[in-house]
Amino acid sequence: MIVLMRDALNPSPRTEAYGNAAQSQQSRDNRGIHRVLGSQIMGGNVVVQAVAAVLALALYFLPSILADRRKRHDVLTLALFNACLGWTGFGWLLALYWSLQPNPPKNVAGEINETRKIVRMRDFSSALLMRVQRRTTARERREK
Repeated sequence: MIVLMRDALNPSPRTEAYGNAAQSQQSRDNRGIHRVLGSQIMGGNVVVQAVAAVLALALYFLPSILADRRKRHDVLTLALFNACLGWTGFGWLLALYWSLQPNPPKNVAGEINETRKIVRMRDFSSALLMRVQRRTTARERREK
């Protein structure tokens, strides 16, 4: 035991050479095993990371996906809003709220103009009817 401790404390060149050769062989074996296991683990890890990335992107663009599924007319605007401001969290919630709203009319400005035109036509016809009635009552008064 004393000899072993002496050799451990003061190794001779012969012991060092043997120890280094054994260690280098063992380290080569370990590197080979780690390389094989590492490639298997890394291969599985890459797949998991790819799946996680796809799921994260799907969750990030969930408002855009919902808007597309609901056949919204403004899906491109909503998707751009989601892409630019979704990272804030508040922007993502706004995009989600927007995507769940009822589908807007295709041409809002055209509908507003059409409504104004109808209102003007009603006002004009009402004014014309009142004018005709006034003239009729005025004629009837003159004839009496």
